[in-house]
Amino acid sequence: MRRALVAANWKMNGNLNTVAELLTSFKANISTEGVDVAVFAPAVFLPKTEELLSGSGIAWGGQNAYTEEKGAFTGETSLPMLKEFGCQFVLVGHSERRTLFGETDEVVADKVAAALEQGVTPMLCIGETLEERESGITEDVVSRQIQAVLDKVGVEGLGKSVIAYEPVWAIGTGKTATPEQAQEVHAFIRQLIAKHDANVAGNIQILYGGSVNAGSAAELFAMADIDGGLVGGASLKADDFAAICSAAE
Repeated sequence: MRRALVAANWKMNGNLNTVAELLTSFKANISTEGVDVAVFAPAVFLPKTEELLSGSGIAWGGQNAYTEEKGAFTGETSLPMLKEFGCQFVLVGHSERRTLFGETDEVVADKVAAALEQGVTPMLCIGETLEERESGITEDVVSRQIQAVLDKVGVEGLGKSVIAYEPVWAIGTGKTATPEQAQEVHAFIRQLIAKHDANVAGNIQILYGGSVNAGSAAELFAMADIDGGLVGGASLKADDFAAICSAAE
């Protein structure tokens, strides 16, 4: 039985005061008895995240990491650095990293490999743009993004990851894929992985991301192949994020 996972992606938002308020509220109001919960905070707030979430059962992670352990890579954050602050997860391949910062499928696959090598769980983000969906190539895009990772780390490595399906057209737009649209792609992803290893396909957590909110969460999470959510804007509101976690539980 796959356990649900709900993750907060704060993106480039927050300050010391708002972060402290959110984390304090999360710790007080979110139970992790029936659902896994994780917070992806901006790197500068990871020390505060570790301080306030320690002992809560809520995990945390970095929003990005570089493939090298150290060196002349100004502005980058390494996986060993993330581990020093207790990060169990790292986001990899978010659509904003792909579109705004030019990360290719190959770069994303390299980051997945680097995270696994360091014992950090990569949350692999995949998904199609509006143009790609309207062109009817959603499955082609998702297949290509997953295949790059399979080519790099194999199905065993993929099985040590979490997948977040995020239709790019639904991120930060207020538009949400219908539960049926999301389920269709989640089922396709699981079938794709099953061609390589049915056991991995049956056990890997596949989350939905794309304007998930307190109102849409329950219907989305009721779908057979949706194992939780990667939550953006709603995770910056303590009550909304708690409600989403309860819906997954």
